[in-house]
Amino acid sequence: MQMQKLFNGHTVFSVEVFPPKKPGTIGSITSALDGISGIKPDFISCTYGAGGNPADTSTVDICRMIKEKYGILPIAHLTCVNNSREDIDNIIGLLDNAGVTNVLALRGDKNDKVKPKEDFFHASELISYLRQKAPHIHISAACYPETHPDSESAVSDILYLKEKEQCGAEHFISQLFFDNEDFYAFREKTLIAGIKSPIEAGIMPVTGKSGILRMVSMCGASIPKKLSRILNKYENDPRAFADACLAYAIDQIIDLIANDVDGIHLYSMNRPDIAQSIYGAVKNML
Repeated sequence: MQMQKLFNGHTVFSVEVFPPKKPGTIGSITSALDGISGIKPDFISCTYGAGGNPADTSTVDICRMIKEKYGILPIAHLTCVNNSREDIDNIIGLLDNAGVTNVLALRGDKNDKVKPKEDFFHASELISYLRQKAPHIHISAACYPETHPDSESAVSDILYLKEKEQCGAEHFISQLFFDNEDFYAFREKTLIAGIKSPIEAGIMPVTGKSGILRMVSMCGASIPKKLSRILNKYENDPRAFADACLAYAIDQIIDLIANDVDGIHLYSMNRPDIAQSIYGAVKNML
């Protein structure tokens, strides 16, 4: 399905899940999907394989399940850092066999223990290859409201985003962020650059202090003072911590919807309870 057709008169609400870390245990994600599917998100994306191994087909298998069992549009993450052209061709075959026609094309995280492949160095190169090799596949891509950690500058990052669109990306999902003003400033820059594809805001509800600190250090996001006070005040009170962080995410989403965001992409951490709570609080605003 062409992604732009989803963004037609309402705020899109989508959810991300990830495969089990141990290959061959795909059944363990069923309970998560059972709960998440109940809110009927516009689509569910599934991150790429266990450890970026091209031999692991769990992403495609899960996307087939999302489509066939739950009747929800799936988007398969596809990375190029650990994939050769031959690997990508094989994955395209698997996607076609599963009836999956939407992918999120990414560079992917580098693994110090695995030598990266050299056929694709950037997501834009993967997007161009997919557009040429499999024109029936609809391509989404990532964006970074606070600038990609490897970018030379915020300007070069926006220009690279424009290049992704010109190569064939028709929809963007943002990296997590915790200050909506960062997203609004980024959105304004994309408009100035002439980027027309819809941009979903990526929201990750905080479930643990150490985990979110590790995550932001990897992706270049920042923690505003308001959230930092919550993390510090309630870190030793699990119930209060969970309630406060959930309320923070809901408040973020309400503000984004009120400011006409194209969509909300919820990083669910395979937690259907969190997805259900957040959706229940904002569903009447979408």
